[in-house]
Amino acid sequence: MTSSAPTADPGGSDPNRNAAEPPRHDVRQARRAGVTAFVGTTIEWFDFYIYGTASALVLGRLFFPDASPAVGTLAAFATFAVGFIARPLGGVVFGHFGDKFGRKNAVIVTLALMGAGTVGVGLLPTYATIGVWAPILLVLLRVLQGVAMGGEWGGAVLIATEFAPQDKKVLYGAFAQQGSPVGNLLATMAFLGLSVLSDSVFESWGWRIPFLGSAVLVAVALYIRLTISETPEMRTAVQAQERNRIPIVEVLRAHSGKVLLGIGAVVAGVAITYIKTTFALSWATADLGYGRSEFLLVVTISLVVQVIVQPFGAVLATRMNPRRAVAIILLPELVLLPMMFLLVKTGSLTLAIIGMALATAPHSMYYSALAGILAQRFPTHIRYTGISLAYQVSTAIFAGTAPMVSQFLLTRSGSIWPVVALGLGYVLLSLICMRVLLRPDRETAPASARLEPAVA
Repeated sequence: MTSSAPTADPGGSDPNRNAAEPPRHDVRQARRAGVTAFVGTTIEWFDFYIYGTASALVLGRLFFPDASPAVGTLAAFATFAVGFIARPLGGVVFGHFGDKFGRKNAVIVTLALMGAGTVGVGLLPTYATIGVWAPILLVLLRVLQGVAMGGEWGGAVLIATEFAPQDKKVLYGAFAQQGSPVGNLLATMAFLGLSVLSDSVFESWGWRIPFLGSAVLVAVALYIRLTISETPEMRTAVQAQERNRIPIVEVLRAHSGKVLLGIGAVVAGVAITYIKTTFALSWATADLGYGRSEFLLVVTISLVVQVIVQPFGAVLATRMNPRRAVAIILLPELVLLPMMFLLVKTGSLTLAIIGMALATAPHSMYYSALAGILAQRFPTHIRYTGISLAYQVSTAIFAGTAPMVSQFLLTRSGSIWPVVALGLGYVLLSLICMRVLLRPDRETAPASARLEPAVA
């Protein structure tokens, strides 16, 4: 990672050491870039999350009506997972163009693609109208959403971090991360507002409103993104002619270990949230007797808590050794996740709210620090590809499948405890991988030395 002032590089590992001059970081411009990343990712995540909420509530019945309720929900969650499976493709494609031609244009295209896929779902006829073509087209539109989101995340993170001062990259990376809970909150509130509709009206046309309404939000976000300039670190890399012909080849050849560790490190930040929201919403409304509006309220309150507490993870990782910060953030999850499911299982709305709110803190705080830490593991000229590959492969394997695997475990065992064990396994995997990734003796970009200040 390039710093705002020349730094010594005794190990010779600085990927930008031949640059004509180091990039200068303007605080005002950095804040503007952070806000731009936040607004864009909020809209992208809103589009992506409304599909997850709709999968839990209605898509199974409308697009897979011949299946039993449980199998229909599994099928809807499978289409939900397809969007995640497509995300590595988007990460590689847009990572390639973002590393060769710049971050700005890449994220403009991803936002437009996401809007097209989301509005397409809102306009899509159901199985009752066009038969088997309905689920086929639903899957194709979900793939389009997945490709768009796969390219979006890495570009948004780099717009935020590459404008930031050297000592605040993790903190500014949290701007892009904050779009996820805010987008999720807006998506949940949209469906909560629709709970005033009768079930027949909701299933007939009410569920389409959030998908169609996203067109306005996408237009606003596109306008904002058009006003931002290219990042200073990317401009420096271009001037130094450090762009690769095929970035993914160098990533896999020289940084495959970091990619593998990054895949594991990402899991707790992305998969746990889908167990706590998408799967929990389906489980609570289908098996525990919660009303749709009741449990959407539970999820909404937990998302408000996430929006508030999430940035403190980045603050903590900025002010202390990140390896220690990661342990402090994630270890409480080993207690709070089982407690959440126990409290939800009581059937008490109050206890469910308490359980969900408490369990929200660990994975959300970890998520806020994740982007800035991961970005500093790769040199500028392959950074978009490197972080996108690690993040999106992880989401494809673990996050997109989390509701489906959780539903399968519940259906097969009749117990919630295998689902709890799955979530705890995700936490331990990320804790181990992130601590290894942050070891001080690992070869990293020079900016990562800032991440190990207190380690002997």
